[in-house]
Amino acid sequence: MVSQIRRSSRSIGNNISEGFGRYHFQENIQFCRIARGSLNETLDHGIIAFDEGYISEEKLKELREIHDKTLRILNGYIKYLQNCKK
Repeated sequence: MVSQIRRSSRSIGNNISEGFGRYHFQENIQFCRIARGSLNETLDHGIIAFDEGYISEEKLKELREIHDKTLRILNGYIKYLQNCKK
């Protein structure tokens, strides 16, 4: 489980970086969407960790807060890119 969480959480930044390096708005948007999927995957791993008793409810709440804030930022960046594309 720890390995899966590490991989999915690292994938978020990796995909944003790769998309930025593509220099085309549509490709950047696509990589940000993949990053968004990895963000949700990381939250899902946290929920499973809580269900299995590996983490406390407080840790899951903290993870959800970080997830929600990151999701808002990422969605805002995607919207920005979509507007730039037009």
